[in-house]
Amino acid sequence: MSHARFRVPPAHNEPNLDYAPRSAARAELKARLASLAAERLDVPLLIGGKEIRSGDLANSSCPHRHSQVLATFHQGKAEHVELAAKACREASHDWSNMAWQDRAAIFLKAAELLAGPWRATLNAATMLGQSKTAFQAEIDAACELIDFWRFNAQFMLELYDDQPLSPSGVWNRLEQRPLEGFVFAVTPFNFTSIAGNLPTSPALMGNTVIWKPASTAIFSGWFIMKLLEEAGLPPGVINFVPGAGRAIGDPAFAHPDFAGVHFTGSTGVFNGMWETIGKNVGKYKGYPRIVGETGGKDFVFAHASADVDALVVALLRGAFEYQGQKCSAASRAYVPRSLWAQVRDRLVAEVKQIKVGPSEDFSCFMNAVIDQKAFRDITGYIAHAKSSSDSKILAGGESDSREGWFIQPTVIETSNPRAKTMCEEIFGPVLTIQVYDDGKLDDALATCDTASPYALTGAVFAQDRRAIAHIAHALRNTAGNFYVNDKPTGAVVGQQPFGGGRASGTNDKAGSKQNLLRWVSTRTIKENFVPPKSWRYPFMQAE
Repeated sequence: MSHARFRVPPAHNEPNLDYAPRSAARAELKARLASLAAERLDVPLLIGGKEIRSGDLANSSCPHRHSQVLATFHQGKAEHVELAAKACREASHDWSNMAWQDRAAIFLKAAELLAGPWRATLNAATMLGQSKTAFQAEIDAACELIDFWRFNAQFMLELYDDQPLSPSGVWNRLEQRPLEGFVFAVTPFNFTSIAGNLPTSPALMGNTVIWKPASTAIFSGWFIMKLLEEAGLPPGVINFVPGAGRAIGDPAFAHPDFAGVHFTGSTGVFNGMWETIGKNVGKYKGYPRIVGETGGKDFVFAHASADVDALVVALLRGAFEYQGQKCSAASRAYVPRSLWAQVRDRLVAEVKQIKVGPSEDFSCFMNAVIDQKAFRDITGYIAHAKSSSDSKILAGGESDSREGWFIQPTVIETSNPRAKTMCEEIFGPVLTIQVYDDGKLDDALATCDTASPYALTGAVFAQDRRAIAHIAHALRNTAGNFYVNDKPTGAVVGQQPFGGGRASGTNDKAGSKQNLLRWVSTRTIKENFVPPKSWRYPFMQAE
């Protein structure tokens, strides 16, 4: 046992590499892309540190070259969830009693491994398996995940340092205990950093975890597990259990050791989880922690005083980076009629210059959407807009699935503020714009507030400070992350804690100590140094 008061290294945001031509980083990344593309991994379940091959196989394919299988992975069933829960129980005692600095050291080491020798591998795996450009992979699979691991260690210490007052003769203390049971981490395809953070943030706080990765992100998920093993994560702390949602989720939620769920995905799936947990609540040791970041229908609201050039760039980057497959992506916009002609002409001209292609082609701004289902859903929305009398395609609208799941960036103008593409989450490269009359600003704000059930991200563009204040107040409940003269994507750990309300989730702010607080149960300890030795109080004495 150490007799010292430790501090973690001060957290800092990892700088982005630019992968410029002829740079060493670009050459290393391209070489790793080629070597990974030439392999075909066999990905097992990893439970209690042991590889398990169920024989129930599925493929992980490259979205921009869907005939190419990157990995074959083994899918879990109820029996594997039971094995994982057992592994969690067996690992829990030693892990929860491990000194906080030793737990922190594992994830701080993981951050440094990712910043160095693992960077090209995880970036290349993300580019191939999730069809991201080099830049989108870099800010996600490298920088954001590194930031999560560094800042979470610092936030943990800040939580531990938050202690109550102690009057004379008494010592009051707070102890942050891990939950009783396992945390079920269910992660999405679109961010490798989220896939790495959802299981590791509860683990950092002393919990053991069953991790179900998205089937469309198995390739990068497997490398995260191997990285964590190299960093020294003990067996059974995080158990890697791929499989179909219900095949893994139903037995996990029915298990008496279930203590919480850390989820990012669709609102409908999260609602189903909540309902299932409610039905099973009598089985658990305590009330489970339910933390979810779900859907979005994120907006950009422009005022007549907006800078048109800045607005157009924000619309283009916010809507079309990573093919619009960000829960924060700009999916709808409100533009005043006085600016519309300028915005339309500039935006359409810029969108026509966007190159769509494979992630290995560094000249592409966009790659493929994740799979066939996404392709069909997104093109269905575009087809609906084409057939609607109140909407018209200004740019894009084409798609091609012969080699990969490619959809051109699409801009729709609608006269109907309740049009399908203005209200429903699309999760693809589709931006719908409504033009409003300058004199009806408040009506447009009311429409923006009520047109969607979500409240994840939003942005206002204006130069008039009074307008910024007015719009920000009117839209105060529409976004958990709100941006002024900036696109509604790109939250940075330690700078903009991320999460939304309404149908967008529980707003527990990934990348903050608020999120870590959800994975502990606080015990208050009072120690009386000189306890009383009589039960009588002074007021009871005779006059």
